[in-house]
Amino acid sequence: MAMSDPISDLLTRIRNANLAYLERVEMPSSRMKQDILNIMREEGFIKNFRLVEDRKRGVLRVYLKYGPQRERVISGLCRVSRPSLRVYVGKNEIPLVMGGLGTCILSTPKGIMTGQKARRLGVGGELLCKVW
Repeated sequence: MAMSDPISDLLTRIRNANLAYLERVEMPSSRMKQDILNIMREEGFIKNFRLVEDRKRGVLRVYLKYGPQRERVISGLCRVSRPSLRVYVGKNEIPLVMGGLGTCILSTPKGIMTGQKARRLGVGGELLCKVW
């Protein structure tokens, strides 16, 4: 069965693994998922991720991050734009997440990037998700 929303699947797998205090979670790979995970790693929400080759398209193995007393680093993940309802924002409409404590991830003509970077470059795009 074909997956209709792979980004939502990525966020749901991370959310469920985070709630269960798992050290890692695996999912099918795609270029967009790798870009989103790269941003989450740079922003400090996950430890790391790596692409494990298999006979198909590959598997992404995501290593989750927790605090010293096993506090969750990721408090919430929210899918904003969906296949049934796309949400586009201009350069002046990019939202702040949790007053700047979180980050939003956009798909812009210049690639997938954080809302902060998109504001700095002066581009808008599709608001994919929010992480805090």
